[in-house]
Amino acid sequence: MRRGSLRPKNEIASAIKLPRKIITYRFTTTQKNIMPKQTFFNLPDEKRSQIMDAAIDEFAEYGLENASTNRIIANSNISKGSFYQYFEDKQDVFDHVMTMLTEEKIAFFEDKQPSKNNLDTFEYYRWLIKTGMEFNSTNPSLVQAITRVLLVEGQYYGKHFEKYREQSTQALKVMIEQAMQRGEMDPSVDMELAIMVMETWNNALVSYFLKEGLKQDDIMLWVRSPETQEKIDKLLYIMEYGLRKTESQFEATA
Repeated sequence: MRRGSLRPKNEIASAIKLPRKIITYRFTTTQKNIMPKQTFFNLPDEKRSQIMDAAIDEFAEYGLENASTNRIIANSNISKGSFYQYFEDKQDVFDHVMTMLTEEKIAFFEDKQPSKNNLDTFEYYRWLIKTGMEFNSTNPSLVQAITRVLLVEGQYYGKHFEKYREQSTQALKVMIEQAMQRGEMDPSVDMELAIMVMETWNNALVSYFLKEGLKQDDIMLWVRSPETQEKIDKLLYIMEYGLRKTESQFEATA
């Protein structure tokens, strides 16, 4: 997909009625207008791609706080006046990068299905994580840029991304509630703590991908290798068996 081009929304059904939006929820912020101006979308695809590639490289290298609008302009081969005809500021640019990630992930997941039916919640979550890692391998610079801003700079926990964070939390809550209803998850587990554990493990896997995957000549081959798959399984195993239903020392709470 060309950078800067967005696909229409396509809701994706889950094979076991779990929310694929756990991975593909739409990006929204507390701001009303997060999109570039119409003049940006009037540009040829190639020019939009050039601008967004320059922005992604900038955010991946410097984050959002230290990103330079002047460098994005220079690396895009556009004038400063043109930049402000397309965007309000660098936050506006980054918001569009986030929207691109959402759209590209939705498109990537459209034709993906688990290899078998009747997966339990944890098996399905494992499939989502591994398929998400494959997506990351096709978009390493995009993932690196967003991870640096949201996790390294901590922007994910700020006011601007509050609605995006709420979407993520709600999707995890739906998954956890269904796991408890199916008798797969310990009912004594505190919901907020369970969400925190799943978010933390997901972030740990993304960090592992960025630390090790970007060293590889062929990232997709590395992701699909038995060694990497085993590492992912072991990380998820630790998370899963901290949450899965067992003989608990805690009493279930209503």
